[in-house]
Amino acid sequence: MGFLETMQERGMLAQVTHEDELRAHLASGVRTAYAGFDPTADSLHVGHLLPVLGLRRWQQAGHRVIVLLGGGTALVGDPTGKTDMRQMADAETISARAEHFKKQLAPFIDFKDPKKGIVLNNADWLLQLQYLPFLREFGVHFSVNRMLTAESVRLRLEKGLSFLEFNYMILQSYDFYHLNKQEDCSVQLGGDDQWSNMLGGMELVRRKEQKQAFCVTLPLLVTSEGKKMGKTEKGAVWIDPNLTPPFDFFQYFRNIDDNMVEQCLFYFSDLPVAEVKRLGALRDREINDAKIVLAYEATKLVHGEEEASKARTMAAGLFAGGAGGKPEAPEALVVAKDLPPGDEVSVVDVLVLAGIFASKSEARRLIEGGGLSLDNDKVTSTTATLAVARLKTEEGVLVRKGKKSYHTLKLAK
Repeated sequence: MGFLETMQERGMLAQVTHEDELRAHLASGVRTAYAGFDPTADSLHVGHLLPVLGLRRWQQAGHRVIVLLGGGTALVGDPTGKTDMRQMADAETISARAEHFKKQLAPFIDFKDPKKGIVLNNADWLLQLQYLPFLREFGVHFSVNRMLTAESVRLRLEKGLSFLEFNYMILQSYDFYHLNKQEDCSVQLGGDDQWSNMLGGMELVRRKEQKQAFCVTLPLLVTSEGKKMGKTEKGAVWIDPNLTPPFDFFQYFRNIDDNMVEQCLFYFSDLPVAEVKRLGALRDREINDAKIVLAYEATKLVHGEEEASKARTMAAGLFAGGAGGKPEAPEALVVAKDLPPGDEVSVVDVLVLAGIFASKSEARRLIEGGGLSLDNDKVTSTTATLAVARLKTEEGVLVRKGKKSYHTLKLAK
């Protein structure tokens, strides 16, 4: 099955330019597509996964992919979806992030053979541009009136849009032009919020090079209420296991809304369409079985089969009531030298030190709401203490935060 057919079957297409022309283009040979990722954080997150998986499907269909790291465009900042100007990072930080992104993307895409996939950084050409020659050659192809109608720009006009950010669309468009000339890249993939920026690049290629160029967007990862998926009370759901442990990643998908299960199974698994539809049709208690499958498949995709199996086993032990002893849960460690002197330590303090809570006020609110337990005993006071000796035991202390978040609190060795 071809790329477009697979993407349509799995609900992974949002918009496509020149669809009939693109189908003929793909049928006539191996084609190159790219997707860009600006290193504006230390890790990719769940929201990045759909474009990544779009590239994966493209490569599985026998075509070549380019992962474009935005070492140059990240110095400008994309205004899309932002209510304020993004905080700028220095070039050294952006470069380090780009290298980390490259490692994170390797499990999804085959980079071993350059004929199948490569990684590039747009800093390599954008930083070499000379301002006036660039304006004279490319600025004439962009209408300010049209740029102002782009949603990414229009939504920011009321709050204020810097001239720096206003340049982003032109730079992204130039990326497509450059990749078309240097790598014979004819397709750009991206999230649907990038549509306006992507059209600029496609039109630039068609106008200056008189060559075929296409845009394909994927749906944004949103809930049925239209809220972006990939956010929790702790923040983003990261791909980096040091920021979001595989168990927490598993639990995120285990706890999604019932009506999102089928859609996410199409996105984050390779299960056959018939099996996805069967699982998505389950209702009431049985939908939990489908969620476990989804959580396992998504975790396997990102962290590998071993981590996915460990997370599934850990979750089963926790939510089966821990029969046969204390259930296993991801460890949260606290360093002995960080503890105050004495045999007792404040529960609030130690949970913040272990990273289970981001702040003392957050811990106190949960305690006041009756949502914190230690070894299945509810913590009823914000001034409660815990014996340090319990942290030194092999089994540690089982912390239940809310209904479904568990950690084993231990002293670091």
